[in-house]
Amino acid sequence: MAGEHGPRVTCRRRFLAIAAGVILGVPFAHAQAPTKIVRVGFLSSAGATTGASNLDAFRAGLQELGYVEGRNIAIEPRWGDGNLARLSSLAAELARLKVEVICAVSTPATLAAKEATTTIPIVFLNVAFPTQTSLVASYARPGGNATGVAFIGAEYGKRLELLKEARPRLRRVALMYNPDNRAQLLAVEETQRWAKALGVTIEPHHVRGVGDFAGVFDGVARHRPDALMTTADVFLASQRARIVEFAMTHRLPSIFPAKEYVEVGGLMFYGESIPDKYRRAAIYVDRILKGAKPADLPVEQPTKFELVINLKTAKAIGLTIPQSVLGRADQVIE
Repeated sequence: MAGEHGPRVTCRRRFLAIAAGVILGVPFAHAQAPTKIVRVGFLSSAGATTGASNLDAFRAGLQELGYVEGRNIAIEPRWGDGNLARLSSLAAELARLKVEVICAVSTPATLAAKEATTTIPIVFLNVAFPTQTSLVASYARPGGNATGVAFIGAEYGKRLELLKEARPRLRRVALMYNPDNRAQLLAVEETQRWAKALGVTIEPHHVRGVGDFAGVFDGVARHRPDALMTTADVFLASQRARIVEFAMTHRLPSIFPAKEYVEVGGLMFYGESIPDKYRRAAIYVDRILKGAKPADLPVEQPTKFELVINLKTAKAIGLTIPQSVLGRADQVIE
């Protein structure tokens, strides 16, 4: 500010800002995003079209923290297109670029990033069972170079509970999963554990590729379960239209771990709030860029969940959703 009092006012403002930071327990250096352009990798198992909204949510989370692409941050997205075998080479490419942080979306993407680098910090999300898949040593003290936001087991039980509320006579549920995704084997075990407590039998059906669908669909149709579920797998999500069409044709109530299923006709989605989890991932990235170590940042578990119900589908398969379930929905598609 021009004028003889300018330097004195500037110093006073700086002092007050530093004092405020001390009072709030937040270092002053954390009040602003870095002024240099930093590069952040974004490694997703999904395809660019399917994952575009997730990348936008990540960008929005970063913007809330003062990061603007082209001004102080550059995002390097890499897409697996549902092919888990591609992730290793994509992760290695990001490591060669020497990005400051890699945001890894899914367990396979995070495992690939961990294999590619032991020094570049990794922030993960859409990850299940991070301790059992050797991504972290513990939730409280991850160790190594990875941390982030992980699923919690209660999500599996909650989906089953919602199915049973929607169809009280629920006894058998077909569960489709991808055995090539290490976390999905654990997801099947976790779902079966919750099912036992609810008096429900889980009938697992593994799908490794598109060639498996005919046999799986034939088996499910012959056994006539009461409902259909899938695990949170990017390959299965890429085939959601095919899965939803089968459920509709056979009038099977269904619940899924991704909102995109309901948008193409699936009955229900229950899971983490997508905007919230990407906002949390952005916060991790911000803290790491400002000096925090992944080994010291505890793994978070989601606290915000969404329930989306497709009433058009319910009517089409002849199912009446109880008001007790409808009343808890965050979104109803009519």
